Amino acid sequence: MSAFKNILCSALSLVTGLAMSSEGLAADTSKFVRQKRSPDIYRSGWIDLNKNGTRDPYEDPTLDREARITDLLGRMTLEEKTAQMVTLYGFPRVASDELPTPAWKAALWKDGIGNIDEHMNGNTGWTNNLADPVHDLPYSLHTRAINEVQRWFIEETRLGIPVDFTNEGIRGLLHSKATSFPAQLAVASTWNKQLVREIGRVTGREGRALGYTNIYSPVLDLARDPRWGRVIESYGEDPFLVGELGVEQVKGLQEQRVVSTLKHFAVYSVPKGGRDGEARTDPQVTWRDVQTIFLPPFRRAIQDAGALGVMSSYNDYDGIPVQASHLFLTQILRQQWGFQGYVVSDSAAVEFIHTKHRTAATPEEAIRQAVEAGLNIRTNFTPPEAYAEPLRNLVREGRLRVETVDARVRDILRVKFWLGLFDTPYQEKPASTDQVVRTPANLSLAAQAGRQSIILLKNDRDLLPLSRHVKRILVTGPLADDAHGWWSRYGAQRLGFITPLAGLRAKLGSDVEVRYAKGVDVKDERFPESDVFKEPPSDAVRAGIDAAVAAAKDVDVIIATLGETDELCRESASRVSLDLPGYQEDLLRALHATGKPVVLVLSNGRPLSVNWAARHVPAIVEMWFPGEDGGAALADILFGDVNPSGRLPITFPKSVGQIQMNFPAHPGSQAHDAGQVPGVLFPFGHGLSYTKFGYRNLRISPRKLRSGGRVEVSVDVTNTGQRAGDDVVQLYLRDDYSSVVTFEKLLRGFERVSLAPGETKTVRFILTPEHLALYDRGQQWTVEPGRFTVQIGASSEDVRVEGSFDIVDDAVELEKAPDATDRTDPR
Repeated sequence: MSAFKNILCSALSLVTGLAMSSEGLAADTSKFVRQKRSPDIYRSGWIDLNKNGTRDPYEDPTLDREARITDLLGRMTLEEKTAQMVTLYGFPRVASDELPTPAWKAALWKDGIGNIDEHMNGNTGWTNNLADPVHDLPYSLHTRAINEVQRWFIEETRLGIPVDFTNEGIRGLLHSKATSFPAQLAVASTWNKQLVREIGRVTGREGRALGYTNIYSPVLDLARDPRWGRVIESYGEDPFLVGELGVEQVKGLQEQRVVSTLKHFAVYSVPKGGRDGEARTDPQVTWRDVQTIFLPPFRRAIQDAGALGVMSSYNDYDGIPVQASHLFLTQILRQQWGFQGYVVSDSAAVEFIHTKHRTAATPEEAIRQAVEAGLNIRTNFTPPEAYAEPLRNLVREGRLRVETVDARVRDILRVKFWLGLFDTPYQEKPASTDQVVRTPANLSLAAQAGRQSIILLKNDRDLLPLSRHVKRILVTGPLADDAHGWWSRYGAQRLGFITPLAGLRAKLGSDVEVRYAKGVDVKDERFPESDVFKEPPSDAVRAGIDAAVAAAKDVDVIIATLGETDELCRESASRVSLDLPGYQEDLLRALHATGKPVVLVLSNGRPLSVNWAARHVPAIVEMWFPGEDGGAALADILFGDVNPSGRLPITFPKSVGQIQMNFPAHPGSQAHDAGQVPGVLFPFGHGLSYTKFGYRNLRISPRKLRSGGRVEVSVDVTNTGQRAGDDVVQLYLRDDYSSVVTFEKLLRGFERVSLAPGETKTVRFILTPEHLALYDRGQQWTVEPGRFTVQIGASSEDVRVEGSFDIVDDAVELEKAPDATDRTDPR
């Protein structure tokens, strides 16, 4: 609760300090799009929201927040309460108008609305089918338009309850020409907590300036099954890494007085078979997995960072739809974790209770189950009355208690008061938005993220960095010059992506001939059937490969940019294979056969089992889906202007048949079987550099302590190479023996450190009881006595130094290593 209180105090101070100039608001038309005189409701220090000439308690900024909410709830009709419990999808989704019209006085939202989502944000849509709004650009015009909509709710509804304007923000803000950041999986590859905090700040600052008050970010789902379509939207597979980065994103957002809404609660990312789309059900995980893997990032984002929003997910768990689960939405979120914000449904998740999960015999019963479970606001791409009217009938018929509705609305109003919307409902200086969004500083941060996110997976014989003295380069592959391949429905829109081809040509200029041959498409005409059975390449495919081979005839190096586009790895786009789709490997093999040096650049949304490339191609670079300047970032890496420093936030298995093959894992669960190929292609935490790093002088203090104490661990890291570079020092911890099966090792700390050639720095970690705790047989978190092994290194498998410490208890004998082997194979 302390994090929430700190955020609340900061927000209230900010609200109190704003120059509201309420009495002059009616004459200040620069805030709005339309020129009209406002009613006499803007008083000195308060707004007469209900237009009765009296400063009522809910209008009084000097009163306690909960007292203001109680007063307002007592004035609200059933229609006004239920209007707060639904989303209006903005223009052009459900709302047909960008600005208020006379028809709004007869619409459901004449009684108010909970939130308006993605209003006039310029989203082009999955198939580029959404109308281009008038008011998305310039930025200041959008701010004035949002103010105009907010003014309608303040001035034209009975109680003047303001709207929460929501929007997506997992790759920068979902708005036309906002600052574009790499996908979350790429951001996670930076292993840079400070960078993620700054990304959150920029996203929140741009959002608030444009009029958005609630950003649906971050995604805290654990990508434990790489077939799943939304792996690219995650921070990876490890709960500690996801939790650390998630906390930073939440804090960065909410420091800007914008709500951070966490996605997607809970256990959403492991549907049966990795199937998203029309499936999204039946996660195959135990309750212990839920507690130790899937919930910790959400818990930390709420308890440590004070997140005020949660999006409930589509899936079920153990036979109960999460959207209808009192356990998840009330007992865990509110009673155990102290969540103070509101829960919004993922689109159509309420309807799925009836149509997919079939635990409600009618749509109305689905609504009742969701609200009683703890849902505050329902979202779907349908008119809000489709939900609000049945909800009202449930109350009128006595099937849903009005006290339950009051509790749900109280949470919504609490968030709106935290945002300051009842006292400062408008952006005061819309013109300044043009100096806030997409600034040079913001673009510089995005460029930093893009370069730190690129991972050097393999570099035999130091092929990279490439020499600036090359004369001819072939850039080939379906991702080499696809300006739309990195587009995302959840990121900034209407961008001008710098492709790898464009980035390399810009860097090398006219002194180097940079040739281009596409070679093959990213997928073949039979995809996704070809993921199961692939026909021999057609004459047209063969011709494309031959053209690329011909273009490589006299070049010095080939840069093959292969992988996936957004179309192949996004929501509702899971796969049954982890191989390169289409005929991309055929192209790669043909290029390798030329005898020219080949650099494989992977741009993809999930780990790919590039086994042939790992054996035969000397250099492999992973760039995931970058931000807008991705091609320029890649060029800087390939030619050594930037030393690669990314690390894998997810395991690369050798085959889809190994799934699950990930980190962390239980002892023995990924051990050798004579009938299977052992090991992984690239392990969690892996990433190379153009320099080398050495580790020494591991220090652990104290070596013995009682539970509840803290342990300091430090290690000296030296750049032993010839180039400056960043290392990511990773600390892993193993509870050697425990009352329940724990993990082989757990990530419990990481630090990015910059080192000049020959330089040494001491990296320090603090291990707290939370880092040592296990989920015991009584389903409680506890620190048990015993020995803990500390491993520090460059990846989960590249351990450089190791030590241990003991948690002591007078009644417990110290542990010792076993004499017997753990081999059980009778052969």
